[in-house]
Amino acid sequence: MAFDVASPSSTDTPPPGRASIPARTLRTDRWWLPPLLTTLGLATFVVYATVRSFMRSDYWDAENHYLTPFYSPCLSDSCVAGSSHFGTPIGELPGFIPLAFLSLPFLLGFRLTCYYYRKAYYRSIWMAPPACGVGEPHERYTGETRLPLILQNVHRYFFYAALVITIINTYDAILAFGGENGFGIGLGNVVLLVNVVLLWCYTLSCHSCRHVTGGRLKHFSRNPVRYWTWTQVSRLNTRHMQFAWLTLGTLVLTDLYVWLVSSGAIADLRFIN
Repeated sequence: MAFDVASPSSTDTPPPGRASIPARTLRTDRWWLPPLLTTLGLATFVVYATVRSFMRSDYWDAENHYLTPFYSPCLSDSCVAGSSHFGTPIGELPGFIPLAFLSLPFLLGFRLTCYYYRKAYYRSIWMAPPACGVGEPHERYTGETRLPLILQNVHRYFFYAALVITIINTYDAILAFGGENGFGIGLGNVVLLVNVVLLWCYTLSCHSCRHVTGGRLKHFSRNPVRYWTWTQVSRLNTRHMQFAWLTLGTLVLTDLYVWLVSSGAIADLRFIN
């Protein structure tokens, strides 16, 4: 039995690519609100963090040993006395270089290449796509296969750096329980501790962490410990977006609290000692 197979012609519909919407939008709701709020949230954090990183003041409370995460680790001779928990192997730094210049680029890289943040700013800032049923301003789509977006693939390496920095932040929070008057607990300790716990949740819920714990295993039954670890990380991963936003908030709150206490604007509320 023979079948008549039609040959393709120049008038045939091309393979599906970018969604083609004749109207600017098919939506009748306020679809623009989530992208707008995302942009405002990310911009607020970037502006605040940038300003604070270059202020070089009120980042260390000597009495209670509170160190803001925006200045940790502080390894320069430019750091105020007591704030350098790992010594000062680096000499004086000019004013245009942040004191935490060793950690900030890695933390920025970790956040910028994060799978959730990529989705957030691709949709809200790059508008690709802004929302379902909304026309896109870009005619072509190459994904993350060309420069500069192909550099997003270094995220897994930023994860290792973020892991080290989170350990350093944890060390800072532990040292803060021993101020000038010995062991004590204040509101600042609670703020630092909550921030560190959420930073761990965000870091460990990362997709790269899932890959490290179980991504290359072919037989979970032969690796029960790694399988259990992978399942716990996977549970955290379902809340990765929430942790991404929560940690932006706690980082600002922690820095602001240390700023106010160290500058004398407010007094630390003490519970013990």
